[in-house]
Amino acid sequence: MTDTVRLAATDLDGTLLRTDGSVSARTRAAMAAAEAAGLVLALVTGRPPRWMAPVAEMTGHRGVAVCANGALLYDLHTETVLSSSLLTVDAQLRVVAALRAAVPGLTFAAEYTPGFGHEPAYRHGWELGEVEVRVGEIEDILDRPATKLLARHPSMSCDELLSLATELLGADVAVTSSSHEALLEIAAPGVTKASALATLAGRSGISAAEVVAFGDMPNDLPMLAWAGRGIAVANAHPEVLALADEVTASNDEDGVALVLERLVSTRPD
Repeated sequence: MTDTVRLAATDLDGTLLRTDGSVSARTRAAMAAAEAAGLVLALVTGRPPRWMAPVAEMTGHRGVAVCANGALLYDLHTETVLSSSLLTVDAQLRVVAALRAAVPGLTFAAEYTPGFGHEPAYRHGWELGEVEVRVGEIEDILDRPATKLLARHPSMSCDELLSLATELLGADVAVTSSSHEALLEIAAPGVTKASALATLAGRSGISAAEVVAFGDMPNDLPMLAWAGRGIAVANAHPEVLALADEVTASNDEDGVALVLERLVSTRPD
């Protein structure tokens, strides 16, 4: 890794954030030092914007967020959406029909900007917060473009469901998963963390070769492959460890901070 790195992009859950959801003092200091040294920081996540306020506070409101696995660019300073790539209503309904026919037992939900909708049987394991939430039949919920469609299965493994859905849906949509649960995250075709990061980098005249990216789950793979250097934390999924150019310490051992400190120390005065 050289001093040509101009942008550092990191996933949040399982990568920058510790297992308890916190940001260590060392990581916060490393981010501040990196920004002071002239690096652009990007927080790249599957989270919707409504979940970014605590992260922004913990990290000192640094960088721009790539949210919803690349569907949104979100300014953490002004709390506004800079750009979006949404999944159409027709596409959502086609995906639900195809998955439901192939995989009995799936339940569905959708993220909007803003808002959330889900079937009565859909189980979400998080607080929805102060946001419009609609519960009802699929035809009533999926009536507007969405940042992502969610599909959950109660008993399949995450890798099994992701493999099946990817083969079934092909390139019509972008399919990924950011957890160890059988939970699919489905976005508009071509939308990935890499696509949004490329847009963000392009705005500052930064090439892929000048980007270092950190991740831990399969939804990070396109970003790690696109960046000039892709780095996995030690606790990453096996596919991520296999692809990465480098493996740093785990999220609970400040793996991202270790690399940021090294980048800052090797930059010219």
